[in-house]
Amino acid sequence: MTKYLISFPSEAMVVTEDEFPAVVAASHAVIKEAKAAGVYVFGGGINEDVDPVLISPEGEVSSTIYPSSELTGGFTVLELPTRDDAVEWARKIAVSCRCSQELREFMYDQDS
Repeated sequence: MTKYLISFPSEAMVVTEDEFPAVVAASHAVIKEAKAAGVYVFGGGINEDVDPVLISPEGEVSSTIYPSSELTGGFTVLELPTRDDAVEWARKIAVSCRCSQELREFMYDQDS
């Protein structure tokens, strides 16, 4: 089966403070559904209070990250039999989070 990354940047989720608890409950329900279906691999929100760093092959740590690599918001990794299944799960997450989701497919690696 193929692993898929379903994600959104934090600025895509535009909900009021009053709406936020309902969004959290709805998104947790979808994750529970994915776990029950046996397709959930990993997910979570990016801690935006902790700055990302870039680690060189020599082990040097830099606060300068790749130009296009700003990662915010939340993500879920699911392992699914088809891309159509991934689209359906992304739709469920989009409904629960009230924002569009980006879908990416991981390349197959027999050792992972």
